Amino acid sequence: MTDTLIGGGAESHVKDSTDRDFMADVIEASRQQPVVVDFWAPWCGPCKTLGPVIEKAVNDRGGKVKLVKINIDDNPGVAGQLGVRSIPMVFAFVNGQPVDGFAGAQPEGQIRQFLDKVISGSPAGQELEQVIEMAAQAFRQGDLEGAVQAYAAVLQEDPENVSAFAGLARCYLAAGDPERARQTLDMAPADRQSDPEIRSVRTAIELTSEAEPAEDELADQIAAVEADPANAEARFELAESLVAAGRNGEAAEHLLAILASDLNAKDGEVKALLLKVFEAEGPKSSITKEGRRKLSTLMFS
Repeated sequence: MTDTLIGGGAESHVKDSTDRDFMADVIEASRQQPVVVDFWAPWCGPCKTLGPVIEKAVNDRGGKVKLVKINIDDNPGVAGQLGVRSIPMVFAFVNGQPVDGFAGAQPEGQIRQFLDKVISGSPAGQELEQVIEMAAQAFRQGDLEGAVQAYAAVLQEDPENVSAFAGLARCYLAAGDPERARQTLDMAPADRQSDPEIRSVRTAIELTSEAEPAEDELADQIAAVEADPANAEARFELAESLVAAGRNGEAAEHLLAILASDLNAKDGEVKALLLKVFEAEGPKSSITKEGRRKLSTLMFS
């Protein structure tokens, strides 16, 4: 039995298999890394559409997942046992067990997301997730050097890990190097540039692109708001300055204070800036979680 080579001689992680070899090629092999099985047939039009896309997506992941292709015309046994009624049908196996799957030809983006989900759920993927969480914790504690090292280690193992690219870029931004942060985000896979984690850091870069206000200017703005808390314009200007200074938590509080009096303040500009702050902070940030809770209370109370 031979592996199917894809991409002009590059190493392939795609194999044609049979009912007889299913145990070795799928069940046993999935104890080492995830194995995705594509049930297909030569007469199946959608199979011809799916095949090249899923083969390329698997090979792009450099061995973190393998693809086994089974022609159900020649090998109906396993397909029947798994209840395959239509093709193409794809199953993912981890540690000898089917863990996920989908039917029909899917867009390339969804296939890549499917593979990433399968990989992250494997033991090796879970270990990388632990390292990413350690990096995030180091970042929250102000240990930028430790966070950078951890994110870089993840990218050595998984060069397409979006969380690691986003985390590394956020470290560079926090260190005052937005250009390097942009360059890091640009290195993430092209088809993942719209990922929420990537968008979040790009928004953070955008919000801090304005010149940071001088300390005395910021102090004057704070004093103006303290002297006249009902002055929404002064409070908004302060919030903008705080955002430019990277003080998103304080900015969010001032924006929420404005919205408490007028949910459509400045024709929606206040709410729009607040939502940008939430996106820049990311969904796991306490600033985002608490801020969204307060905003919901204002909107629906």
